[in-house]
Amino acid sequence: MNAIVALCHFCELHGPRTLFCTEVLHSPLPQGAGNGDSPGQGEQAEEEEGGIQMSSRIRSHSPAEGASAESNSPGPKKSDMCEGCRSLAAGHPGYISHDKETSIKYVSHQHPNHPQLFSIVRQACVRSLSCEVCPGREGPIFFGDEQHGFVFSHTFFIKDSLARGFQRWYSIIAIMMDRIYLINSWPFLLEKIRGIIDELQGKALKVFEAEQYGCPQRAQRMNTAFTPFLHQRNGNAARSLTSLTSDENLWACLHTSFAWLLKACGSRLTEKLLEGAPTEDTLVQMEKLADLEEESEGWDNSEGEEEERTLSVPEVTDGRELAKCPTTPSLLSDCGSWLPRKLSIFKSLRHMRQVLGASSFRMLAWHVLMGNQVIWKGQDMDLVQSAFDVLRTMLPVGCVRIIPYSNQYEEAYRCNFLGLSPHVQIPSYIQTSEFAVIVEVHPATCSSVYPVACDEDQSLSKYEFVVTSGGPIATDRVGPTILNKIEAALTNQNLSVDVVDQCLVCLKEEWMNKVKVLFKFTKVDSRPKEDTQKLLSILGAAEEDNVKLLKFWMTGLSKTYKSHLMSTVRSPTSSESRN
Repeated sequence: MNAIVALCHFCELHGPRTLFCTEVLHSPLPQGAGNGDSPGQGEQAEEEEGGIQMSSRIRSHSPAEGASAESNSPGPKKSDMCEGCRSLAAGHPGYISHDKETSIKYVSHQHPNHPQLFSIVRQACVRSLSCEVCPGREGPIFFGDEQHGFVFSHTFFIKDSLARGFQRWYSIIAIMMDRIYLINSWPFLLEKIRGIIDELQGKALKVFEAEQYGCPQRAQRMNTAFTPFLHQRNGNAARSLTSLTSDENLWACLHTSFAWLLKACGSRLTEKLLEGAPTEDTLVQMEKLADLEEESEGWDNSEGEEEERTLSVPEVTDGRELAKCPTTPSLLSDCGSWLPRKLSIFKSLRHMRQVLGASSFRMLAWHVLMGNQVIWKGQDMDLVQSAFDVLRTMLPVGCVRIIPYSNQYEEAYRCNFLGLSPHVQIPSYIQTSEFAVIVEVHPATCSSVYPVACDEDQSLSKYEFVVTSGGPIATDRVGPTILNKIEAALTNQNLSVDVVDQCLVCLKEEWMNKVKVLFKFTKVDSRPKEDTQKLLSILGAAEEDNVKLLKFWMTGLSKTYKSHLMSTVRSPTSSESRN
């Protein structure tokens, strides 16, 4: 996160001052900031803190140290600083934390080295301790602009027995240029900065109580009237924060806290880039999820007892009734991977093609893309489910209707993926139909055509797969264009499985766009067949298999898209033209 966290103090002699700040460096360290790597430049203390390696480094010519180059430094001169305005003494090393995960450095010092950053921090410090104050003078506030950055400021008091009113005024500020990110981080920053403040106030309170117990200042001041206080303002009344808290390691602890705050605040929120409108698959998934939530609420709000509902579920056989049950496997399969499953047996489409063989896989893929019913018969339910998980990736989400495993045959209008146990008898008209394909899983014989290639395939080496269909359409025809492109991607060994998956996504989007054009042309505009044929030629889908594929995929369009097109047709302008 590109931000600066700083501790500020209102000095009675010099006004608002920046005591300690931590900034993020994505580039190499400033000159002199990383020179402490050599052993002759001081003692180095390193420790691991949440993935951040903390180191002490000597920084030459620091603005806060009044070095020989102080005339060119953006910081205040040494003569303009008192003990209460200074954090790191002359010759004290600065603090640098190295984040090994991101190669980012967190640098802490009294003032930023860059003049522009110094000006931004200085202005935020002055505003946080003067004009930008919440009621009660203690608490968080937000201010800023595009030019000087946006600031989260939390002001607070520290007990001091020698100060006017027995307390001194401080603030912790977080500065960044991203206003939205800073506002979204408000709850997180408020909680963590409040914890740092509570720790500082707790340490100071212990010191204050000890000093008051030894030498009460209130009674002494009342006895000496008002003149000593005016004399005190010209003396050395300002005390350092390390003296007020009696903590010599205060600045090291603050560096660790500020560095962690910057790292944690930067990693808690991530941005996602959404290019264009949601895809049809996304819209369909959202609609199914909404339907599932409505049905679940209907179950929760129904007047029937839970026991009656439980008894009625096993007796349900109708497909529409199955969809009403939130725990039905078919519904869960349609809506995605809602339940945890075992490790997939079929790893990918390429893996399934290697197992089934090229010709059998082409026949199976042809039926899948055409919307014909795909029937798997096997004893292993996980094997059948794994096969459907792989095959469904070739279709839009709205075209997938799965009954993962059944003890009786289900008609094609209810599902296009059907898993059956081995003893289920398939009707003869389905076995001879050219609109269905059957994959039977048998125990492997010694002459298995699929040898064991590696350990992950041992679970499949004990099976033989027989793919049959009632008609030779899938093998005799050229097939749809998308099938040929899928096979070309699967056979290209230079493409990894992930790349093939992305190719499949692009192919589905390409053909879903053609489906949208055809739906608008035929269903909404009601164009004649001659114009439709010309459109299909323009789309490169005039072949018979491509036309069938487009018509089947049209059933997978989302309700949102269809209603949007229908609403444009029923617009007031079109209704007036009809009148």
